[in-house]
Formats: sequence, C-alpha cells, structure tokens
Amino acid sequence: MIGQSTVLAAEFPPSVEDFYLPSILPWGAHDSYWFTKITLLVWVAVALIIIYFLVSYRKPQLVPTKKQWLAESLYGFVRNNISVEMIGPRGVAFAPYLTTLFCFILVMNFFSIVPLIQISPNSHIAFPAILAVISYVMFIYVGIRHHGSFFKYMKSALIPPAPWFILPLLIPIEFFSNFLVRPFSLAVRLFANMFAGHMLLLVFTLGGFAMISANVWFAPFSIVSWIMTIALTFLEFLVICLQAYVFTVLTASYVQGALADEH
Repeated sequence: MIGQSTVLAAEFPPSVEDFYLPSILPWGAHDSYWFTKITLLVWVAVALIIIYFLVSYRKPQLVPTKKQWLAESLYGFVRNNISVEMIGPRGVAFAPYLTTLFCFILVMNFFSIVPLIQISPNSHIAFPAILAVISYVMFIYVGIRHHGSFFKYMKSALIPPAPWFILPLLIPIEFFSNFLVRPFSLAVRLFANMFAGHMLLLVFTLGGFAMISANVWFAPFSIVSWIMTIALTFLEFLVICLQAYVFTVLTASYVQGALADEH
C-alpha cells in the first residue's frame, strides 16, 4: 500500500493545500499571500484580453485579418447567441459586459490545462464569488432602474401572480431563490468544476509517478494513469468552455428576469 509521498516536489495524494501556492511577493512566503501565482494569472488574463482586442481593432479592415475575425466572432457569438437570445433586442446594450465576462472566465479557466501553469484562478472560491457578486449587483441595479424604484422592483421580483393566502409561503421562497441562491450557485458551480478538474489531473499525473516510484512493476499502471491524464485534459477543455458559457448565459438570464415587466 502506498502511503503519502513526495512526487515531483508535490505531496501525493494531493490535497487542498496544493491550491495555496507560495507567495511571489514576498518570495516563497507561506504566511503571506499578498501576491501569488494565482494573482499573477488574473492580471495576465486581464492583460491578454485587453491587448488582444486593442491589437485586433487597431486598424480594422473590411476584409478582416485572422485576429480581427476571431475578436469579431467572439463578440458576435456572445451578442447574438447569449445577449439577444436571452434578453431580446435590449440585450445588445449588455453584450460588451457579457463578452468581457465570457472571455475573462474562458482565459482564466484555460490556464488549468496550459503546461507549467496548470491551475485556474477560478479553482479558488474568491474569484468566482467576486464575478458572481458583480453580476448580482448589476442585475439588481438594472431591475431597479427599469422598474423605477427599489420597491417596485422588489414587488415584481417577489410577489408572484398567486392567491393572496399562499403569498406568505411564496414570497420567502422567491426571495431565497432570486437573491440568495443565484449568486451562490453562480460562484459554486464555476469553482467546483475547476477545483474538481484540477484535482483529477493532479491525482492521475502524480499517481502515475507515485506508482512507478514505489515499484517498477507498477509501470503499466503508471502508463494507464498518464493516458487518463491526457483524456481528462481534453474533457477539461470542454468543461472550461462550457462553464464560461453557462456563467454568461445565467447572468444574461438574470438580467432578462430583472427587465421583465411581470413576475
């Protein structure tokens, strides 16, 4: 039986501690997480998105270049298939935010399968939580602005068309569903998928090295473990794209609900 061992400078089996990386500033500190690899990746994602779209549209052409075509395709996909599809004609106004949200989540998720990086900032609950709070505040603000006042918006959101005697039961359910479950589910869904994906890749990658280190006769099992790592990487790529899409679609759905004239 293989106990806990150190493989490739990492503990096997992996644990939650593998997500808490040493600090970059101050270098190597384990009691100060002011600036870590995770923080660096967030800023890299922001820089990549800004620079890419600026460069792509620096000299827009009637016949687009490959960079311009990809940028336009991303924006067009989110605008037509998410914003307008979910919200309607008014969704065009939200397309810039939703495109930024989609690209940001997609790039941060993609870090989890990039060699030598292999971790996504979204595998830390703080970052999905912040994104969920931003979307949460936005759809509440949109609802208040659309309905004219906070109380009119709350009336629209909380009071369904139902007999008066059942309203004391339905109103708390609507409040819990609309204002508590929504941001929680947005954050936890993204976090849980990226956390689980990173943990699975760690288990199969380090597990292969652990088995071959324990006994050379385990080499065939190590090879199978590494093959599973490759297969899971392709699966993780699908999850990366799906989770960025789901987060953006749900945000658009919540905005659509806030703009609805009736419950």
